[in-house]
Amino acid sequence: MPATLSKDSVIAKRIFVVDDHPMIREGLGAQIANEANMELCGEAEDVAEALARIGETEPDLVIVDISLKSGNGIDLVKRLKAKDTTLVVLVWSMYPENLYAERALRAGARGYVNKGQSADQIMEAIRTVLDGRTYLSAEMSEKLLGRVIGHSSAAVVTSHVEKLTDRELEAFELLGQGLTTQQIAGRMHVSHKTVETYRARIKEKLGLMNAVELIQHAVQWSMGKEESPIAGE
Repeated sequence: MPATLSKDSVIAKRIFVVDDHPMIREGLGAQIANEANMELCGEAEDVAEALARIGETEPDLVIVDISLKSGNGIDLVKRLKAKDTTLVVLVWSMYPENLYAERALRAGARGYVNKGQSADQIMEAIRTVLDGRTYLSAEMSEKLLGRVIGHSSAAVVTSHVEKLTDRELEAFELLGQGLTTQQIAGRMHVSHKTVETYRARIKEKLGLMNAVELIQHAVQWSMGKEESPIAGE
């Protein structure tokens, strides 16, 4: 009598990709298609499209970039988890892991992987979170563990930008992309006054003197995907 196949061996894990670059989505989709137990069930380029299509496709895993055509990946993770606490989310991005990985986990993601990693490492991250475990680089895991057990070297904030809240950091990045206060308000779906409040808090936390310094540092940080030399460092 032939052996009975298990459910997991015949049903592929459904993966949904949210990224604003078509070629990136295509490349990741090709990697997923090469896996016998995975399939790409859908894709989106911004928050609104993702929220609409993820409910329709019912994926086992959503892979989310931080920078999207409209909206922000960290905010998307929060909204997805608010709708379905069991949904597994993996954040991947070119942004620094030491700045965004912890934010991603706090938002509800199961892991964070940098797009600069090899294809094998990215697939390892996908398999890890699908298996119910958390994925971070060894360096980031050590840093977070150090904070938990109280190692002074790990507990110190290593970047002034890390002091910003998720929404302040989003506003800071949009400033760096050249958007006006009104445009940022539209992108973030908040009032003009709220963006002004974000700007004031960012200047205070980063030790910047005026709006000119704020814009200069935002542009430099956004272009380099890492922070510029900010006052106090």
